[in-house]
Amino acid sequence: MPRAAFKPHLMKTRSLARPLEGPIISEGSPAKVPDWVENLAWLMDSSIPIGKRWSIGLDGIVGLFPGVGDLAGTFVSALIVASATQAGLPRAAVGRMMANVVVDTLLGSIPFLGDLSDFAFKANMKNIQIYREHLEGRQQTVRNWVFTFMVVLALFALMAIPISFYLIHRFTD
Repeated sequence: MPRAAFKPHLMKTRSLARPLEGPIISEGSPAKVPDWVENLAWLMDSSIPIGKRWSIGLDGIVGLFPGVGDLAGTFVSALIVASATQAGLPRAAVGRMMANVVVDTLLGSIPFLGDLSDFAFKANMKNIQIYREHLEGRQQTVRNWVFTFMVVLALFALMAIPISFYLIHRFTD
């Protein structure tokens, strides 16, 4: 049986210009989180069942490797946030998602205790929940504003630290 000739012009190609696709939208159906994003979050946070009530993901296992593991987990989490940003989620929602990633990364960087937190704190699954809420129109506006207020308050507190050290040093000398 002769082999068919290769005809590249007949192949369906996928554009590489937009590797992170936003929400899947079909005519008449609501937007939903892309499957690859949900699968990635599940793989990183809940893919390995332990008993009937608990599960862990690759984030905790990869996090056992000092430095590189936490960096890899943060990169994967950033892909989920990037997909949400491309989908057009409000800044406050993306900010909440980024805060989850920052907390996960900072807790994960603490030796020994951070390894336990990588198994327990499921930032990616929390981010998928935020993503879904906003795509389904169940956004929590009050929660977003409270979060934004807390971030601004934390930034002012961080700015106050060096100013207070400067004032203490200036008036005590």
